[in-house]
Amino acid sequence: MRVPLKRRVYELLEQGAVGNFASLLVDRVLIALILVNIASVILSTEASLSRLWGGLFVGVEVVSGLVFTIEYFCRLWVADLHPPYRGMGPLRARLLYARQPFAVIDLVAVLPFWLPLVAGDLRALVIFRLLRFLKLARYSPALRSLASALASERRALTASFVIIFGIVLSAATALHVIEGAEQPEAFGSIPDSIWWAIATVTTVGYGDVVPITGTGKIVGSVVMLMGYGLLALPIGIVANAFAREIHSREFVVTWGMVARVPLFEDLNAADIAEVTGLLHSHSADRGEIISRQGEPGNSMFFIASGSVEIHLDDRVISMHEGNFFGEMAVLHRTLRSATVVATSRCRLLVLDGEDLHRLMRRNPSMARRVREAARERRAETGGGDMAPEELIGGEVREETGDSMPDTLQKSTPQRDGETE
Repeated sequence: MRVPLKRRVYELLEQGAVGNFASLLVDRVLIALILVNIASVILSTEASLSRLWGGLFVGVEVVSGLVFTIEYFCRLWVADLHPPYRGMGPLRARLLYARQPFAVIDLVAVLPFWLPLVAGDLRALVIFRLLRFLKLARYSPALRSLASALASERRALTASFVIIFGIVLSAATALHVIEGAEQPEAFGSIPDSIWWAIATVTTVGYGDVVPITGTGKIVGSVVMLMGYGLLALPIGIVANAFAREIHSREFVVTWGMVARVPLFEDLNAADIAEVTGLLHSHSADRGEIISRQGEPGNSMFFIASGSVEIHLDDRVISMHEGNFFGEMAVLHRTLRSATVVATSRCRLLVLDGEDLHRLMRRNPSMARRVREAARERRAETGGGDMAPEELIGGEVREETGDSMPDTLQKSTPQRDGETE
């Protein structure tokens, strides 16, 4: 079935399917263009380079401006396809989307290209051109997690900055009283003294303004020591929040992968969380055999990143991030019905059958639901370890005799940190 143009643009820009090469290519091109644009803006401020490569810098700006403009209006065009805005009228959806942080960043990236055409040469716009690096946050989950961490801890951060400002104000007032008569040019007023207080609390200590009296030096020493503890407040808050955000994001992604496995789909949230806790990580290099046809199957695998190929008797299926395989092997220890090879560096989450059996012995109600599902699934699979749902969404091609190199050695997955 032919995909409508609007839906296709939406998938390319906003929500491409896992493993969608075209969507991935568009993202990579836009990231490269952002980096080239930032480098061009920086280098163009050097007079010698500007004289030598001025035409190239202008060309980069023109291409970047046009591409970012097209991207911005395309994102506005498909705004009503976003889940939060579906069902709204196109105009309302686009107005609401335009107020979102990423849409504002996209607009900021476009304006420096068009404003000089209307208002003449505006040197100050070079600052806004450099702000285009903020567009990278769209393609970086880590940056988005950091922004979420800062937002979640905004009250604690505000409180810590209030404390820091209070110490700065107190230190500035003390030095004004102590040093004001001796150094009126540096400490003659509290606003003048704040410069010294900020430089001292932040442990920068430029040395351009220093106390000269004994009492002033004692106060300065105390403020220096307090500075280390004061700076640790916001740093610790942000670090803990960022680590928590990363852990939560990974847990949600892993939980979602487990929850959509047919064998576990009838479990409640608490049981799925327990199954998720049994997963351990395994890293596979490109070309490594993850499981071989005919081997006993004692575990199932979730693809956290990277891609694999499943070599069946009659076809080869490519699987990417978010897919799973070996579901029935967890309970039934069936022989592997396919050979699975990593086609890129990938990280797998592995569920061992023994771990699941121990959990089921501790939780009889969960064990009963899993075994009932397993009996139904076993009839569907004919005793193999590959269920139909595991193969849905993969990219299928006919199997050939040379699809998998014979030189690959047998490899058994191990937990990270284990040795043979």
